[in-house]
Amino acid sequence: MDSTLRNAHIKSRLPGPSINTVVENSEEPQPSLSDLHDFEPKLEFDDTELLAPATLPKDVIVDDFVLAEDEYIESADIVNTLEDEDDFEDQLREEQAESIVSVRTKCDFLGTDKQGRHIFAIYASRFPEKSQMEKFISDVIKEIEPFVENDYILVYFHQGLQEHSKPSAQLLWNSYKELDRNFRKNLKNLYVVHPTLFIRFIWKFFSPFISEKFRQKLVYISSLDELRQALGLSKIKVPDSICDFDEQLNVRNKASSGPFGYGGYGSGSSSSSGSSTSNATKQMAITVQFGAPLKFIVSNSPCLNSIPPIVRKCVDLLSMTGMIDTEGIFRRSGNHTEIIALKERVNRGEDVDLSKVNVHVIAGLLKSFLRDLSEPLLTFELYDDITSFLDWPKEERSRNVTQLIREKLPEENYELFKYLVEFLVRVMECEDLNKMTSSNLAIVFGPNFLWSNRNTSLEDIRPINAFIDFVLQNHKGIYLIDVNQRIVPIG
Repeated sequence: MDSTLRNAHIKSRLPGPSINTVVENSEEPQPSLSDLHDFEPKLEFDDTELLAPATLPKDVIVDDFVLAEDEYIESADIVNTLEDEDDFEDQLREEQAESIVSVRTKCDFLGTDKQGRHIFAIYASRFPEKSQMEKFISDVIKEIEPFVENDYILVYFHQGLQEHSKPSAQLLWNSYKELDRNFRKNLKNLYVVHPTLFIRFIWKFFSPFISEKFRQKLVYISSLDELRQALGLSKIKVPDSICDFDEQLNVRNKASSGPFGYGGYGSGSSSSSGSSTSNATKQMAITVQFGAPLKFIVSNSPCLNSIPPIVRKCVDLLSMTGMIDTEGIFRRSGNHTEIIALKERVNRGEDVDLSKVNVHVIAGLLKSFLRDLSEPLLTFELYDDITSFLDWPKEERSRNVTQLIREKLPEENYELFKYLVEFLVRVMECEDLNKMTSSNLAIVFGPNFLWSNRNTSLEDIRPINAFIDFVLQNHKGIYLIDVNQRIVPIG
């Protein structure tokens, strides 16, 4: 391979625009594909460059892209650039040029899906000038690199691309080639939101050189409603420009489909979330354990020491030799269809037998229980305190963490959190076999123990993970006093 390409120190990769396709034969249910998003005006690649023939690099690229000096592969033009669509605020570009610390100008953390996989968002509207694109990609890589040891999801929002920010297809291609194996292997889905007809054309142009395995990770999403359904999230926090554009598409969709079109966009359907949650709880079957408030579960299920039956069943099985020492436990995703089926059976009150269920499915079931709680186990009230963890002086962290957990968590939350921490410590003790250190466990469980009722950013996820890591490493001091003897302030 040409050394100049190799040394293009782009440890960079997936900005996403040129990587798009429809998933076929995927294990997970995929949203429908709508043609409506092709309404988006002047976007994507500069087709004048597509018409100028150029040859692909004559080398072999491993894994998902294969370019070879093969007589059966025609030479094709690859020097294309993305064209733009809407205006976006100049001040964002100025901010993102400052430092890698200003994470929000590069990519966002959208939370975790129902299987506990981290979801990252990249916005075309935040792309910098072409001359800064290589650094931008490199910065994005650095931001999400700590999380890609586990399964993860990437969402690329195509709306808002500008003329001066069009990355060349050659840059994207080279960036992909330089990606670490974990980035490609552990990427479970790449959702392309609001793609256009031309982007699909470009994808077909590249498809002969991309493996079928990688193709199956790529999904077109035509609306934020579809994205929420695909991710299993009730709300998604995205820039207003994307919400506005999505609303326009929904209005046009309703107009064209009549009274049966569906709507909704942006951060989603919770204008009256307080009353609707209360009413839903009243109508909920007493057997429900997934998707209910913890207090409701404890009040209506046979819980010993406030531990929901399905949590105890999962922990008991995962604690067994041969399960707890499984390499990548909690990092690998279980079969989504099987997890959904088990959750439905549990919520109907069936006594499910997990003894012959795959370890990753049981682990996924446990993570899904935490993520389905109507409020995070560590509560919305403690969100601001915990996300300030890294700002606390080191000598005060032990006292502050102990105080938060012992005095500010509701009784049932305290007991379940203590129970799960003790289990995770046992998992951690098998790290020689399962490779799950306290840091790895914190990355997996941090977003499942705590999230915001507003929005959780990448800036927030670091202190949350650091907090959980600290608890795992210092659990003996924190839980020195038995749970039932702790003093809980009244009022």
